[in-house]
Amino acid sequence: MLETIESINNVVNNFIWGVPAMICIIGVGLVLSFRTRFLQIRKFPYAMKVTIGRMFRKKQAADGAMTPFQAVCTALAATVGTGNIAGVAGAIAIGGPGAVFWMWISALLGMCTKFSEVTLAVHFREKNDKGEFVGGPMYYIKNGLKKHWHWLAYLFAAFGVITVFGTGNATQVNTITTAIDSALFNYGIISKDSVSNINLVIGIVLAVLLALILLGGIKRIGQVTEKLVPFMALFYVVLALGVVILNINHVPAVFKEIVEGAFSPASVTGGVVGSFFMSMKKGVSRGIFSNEAGLGTGSIAHACADTRKPVKQGFFGIFEVFVDTIVICTLTALVILCSEVPITYGQAAGAELTISGFTATYGNWVSLFTAVAMCCFAFSTIIGWGLYGARCIEFLFGTKVNKPFMFVYSLVAIVGATLDLGLLWSIAETFNGLMAIPNLIAVFLLSGVVVKLVREHFDPEAREEA
Repeated sequence: MLETIESINNVVNNFIWGVPAMICIIGVGLVLSFRTRFLQIRKFPYAMKVTIGRMFRKKQAADGAMTPFQAVCTALAATVGTGNIAGVAGAIAIGGPGAVFWMWISALLGMCTKFSEVTLAVHFREKNDKGEFVGGPMYYIKNGLKKHWHWLAYLFAAFGVITVFGTGNATQVNTITTAIDSALFNYGIISKDSVSNINLVIGIVLAVLLALILLGGIKRIGQVTEKLVPFMALFYVVLALGVVILNINHVPAVFKEIVEGAFSPASVTGGVVGSFFMSMKKGVSRGIFSNEAGLGTGSIAHACADTRKPVKQGFFGIFEVFVDTIVICTLTALVILCSEVPITYGQAAGAELTISGFTATYGNWVSLFTAVAMCCFAFSTIIGWGLYGARCIEFLFGTKVNKPFMFVYSLVAIVGATLDLGLLWSIAETFNGLMAIPNLIAVFLLSGVVVKLVREHFDPEAREEA
């Protein structure tokens, strides 16, 4: 039975993340970039000024909303996760160092895609019967497109509800237990026989913590993410930069490998990865899996922001993709490649490859710190996706299902901690791709609205006419 499910999923996954996904993700990114005259490059200094400037501005959000900083932290909580550690390692192992180059390209275009998603989410959002701001792909499809497109909104919401239990919860909890087990086992604190009992305890503790945070609503989610996300991101960046600095003499050769491997993978991997398309596919898919540009999920958090300026909030989308992929994913790639740990190209790899890059440089003691980083990354992802799932199921069935959903979602942590989830990782990637399809269609159809909003934001005369 499991073999049948796995074979079916592999067929669907290869189709979704094959040529159709490349055309959709890169194509929509190019269309948006050309229509906004490459806003992500042209206005990049402005984007950094607007976003970083607003982060340090103390402001209380209105009832039913988050501050702009809390909104970006919640979105980053979901994006900066295990994909930055395990996903990058997997991309390099299967696609070679050249996959990192295609990750950069997907991020460059993804900045404009995510900017558009966030701008549309804030522009077309509405308030629910509890007085909370709600938005995202479901709402910009419903409020921005004609009725014959509304089925896309329900399709996105349905895929979202299914995806959050795998991508957002069970697989992340599994990463937490693996990291803790590995660290405790290395230090001789636990034996292999006691792992299952330890995992059950971890699952129960996580379920309780999640319930306390998620059932507290928008305000509590924002309060937790604004403290957790900056800490974990800075913590990981400092650790990774240390590896790069200690191996600085390898950096020029590594960048050469990345560029050469992007167009000629065989020359870098010794012929193991010979397909240019495989390198490109792994780079783009893992990049999207990490920064979520094209999925539309991050815009759900941004729609909660207490702001009246959609375009200004949209620049947080550029900032997010830059931090997630250009900074954190690149640092992970450099940790692996600069430390010169052995890589078995053509075979799947995960967080253990990244951790080996740290331990090869610092020694085994650093495994404890990498375990802490992975736990923070995974836990923040669970919180962010909990909000996404709640908004998706609310769109389908109303606010009455929010608390029961949050309760069930919290309990899934126990399942993720105690079961082998090898197949679920692959299924999660498939549903991520399925979510992207209705969202990308909507963003493409609403690209004219994005252009209009950008023009009005920067042109006082156009604003007055509007």
